[in-house]
Amino acid sequence: MRFVEPKVFAIGETVSIPEGILALLAELGVPGWHTDAPTHAEGLIETYGRLCYRSFAPGLNPNVSRVREGNKEYLSNIIQHKHGSVFEHTTVNFVFLGVSRVFTHELVRHRVGTAISQESLRFVRLTDLDFYIPEEVRSNPRALEIFEEAIQAGEKWQKELAVVFGLDDKGTNFEVKKRLTSAMRRIAPEGLATIIGWTGNFRTLRYVIETRTDPAAEPEIRFVFGEVAKFLIKRYPNAFGDFTFEIVDGLPYYTTLTGPI
Repeated sequence: MRFVEPKVFAIGETVSIPEGILALLAELGVPGWHTDAPTHAEGLIETYGRLCYRSFAPGLNPNVSRVREGNKEYLSNIIQHKHGSVFEHTTVNFVFLGVSRVFTHELVRHRVGTAISQESLRFVRLTDLDFYIPEEVRSNPRALEIFEEAIQAGEKWQKELAVVFGLDDKGTNFEVKKRLTSAMRRIAPEGLATIIGWTGNFRTLRYVIETRTDPAAEPEIRFVFGEVAKFLIKRYPNAFGDFTFEIVDGLPYYTTLTGPI
């Protein structure tokens, strides 16, 4: 038995292909255009936005005599007017470690603009159980004692079942182990800590941050998306810099003036 805290890892992000962008700009007649975006992702959002109106330079579209200069100003205008579809072109790849299956059941409700890969307890046999313990339980000695007793019993049952089924006996093939491990997981508690990979596009990320750090959200998911928000604001200041936060019930609550875009 081990008590764990959720951890957030950002492991990937959208990267532009410079030669492709240069070829596109040459074809559009603006080979000298460039973005001052601090990241590939924010530059791509600007590129997709500008191609919608051919607003790379004045005169490229006869209806456009003036264009906004600078990535920060351009993205701020998109956010203000809620033209959020261009934010869907860029993504960040996260791994959430030490999160409960309570958390993952709530996370997977956000399906639009996401990709999900979760640890499979059909394949991964449970032995020592890792748990995230909510603050309400940690601060109550008797409640914590009850949790510990339940977790220890759960570990005991998993190990006893492995013996009953002969999972470690010589000659037990993987297909049998998989089928029996799948059966055994049915008595695993929902609070069990696990690992999940989650990718979200920028539009979805903005929405999930605001809804899942809300004080009405479950504390564990509030904590995780507070960490997500902190990372995104630092790495992509032009795409997420309009978020502000306050501490509510000991956890950050991130909001924007515009709301979902």
